[in-house]
Amino acid sequence: MTATDDARIPLDPPRTLLNRLTQWYSRRTYGTVLDPGAAIAHNGRVLRTYIRYEQSLARWNHLDPTLKALAVMSSAATIGCSWCMDFGYWVSAEDGVDPAKLRDVPRWRDSDVYSDLERQVMAYAEAMSTTPVGVTDEMVAALRRRLDDAQLVELTMMVSVENSRSRFNSALGLTSQGFRDRCEIPGRPA
Repeated sequence: MTATDDARIPLDPPRTLLNRLTQWYSRRTYGTVLDPGAAIAHNGRVLRTYIRYEQSLARWNHLDPTLKALAVMSSAATIGCSWCMDFGYWVSAEDGVDPAKLRDVPRWRDSDVYSDLERQVMAYAEAMSTTPVGVTDEMVAALRRRLDDAQLVELTMMVSVENSRSRFNSALGLTSQGFRDRCEIPGRPA
């Protein structure tokens, strides 16, 4: 069964100029059409807004890339979005984040690869991704001792963005597209 078989919406949107351009860009950039993009493409206004939104997010640069990746992956793991875990691993590894840290996100409490700040960030992301939200004053105070206000705002918004992505993908049954497999060296254990 492929990811397409699991989807709760057809992943063959109408053949509009915008959708063809989006698919071309996706294939050129990622090697395939991203399933969330194919799902979103059923509504042109939503697709245009989403493209502008993701382009804007890509320019945020106050937070350390590793902290950002760990926060996003922790949120996706908490929500249970296999598509986001798969793509997040691949894109973060491509951006130079330590693959050992990415691999251990689902079991971050038991792993010895993280700094104290990285653990605080993942605990915060996890607490933000539960219902009801489990963030405490103590969590924020601990992060404020290590991050400036701009970094804390970016961290918080990235977790919020990932909540939106993960919940959208999970609700529509979008699952892994095999991105993580592209990172692994054949014949070596993960």
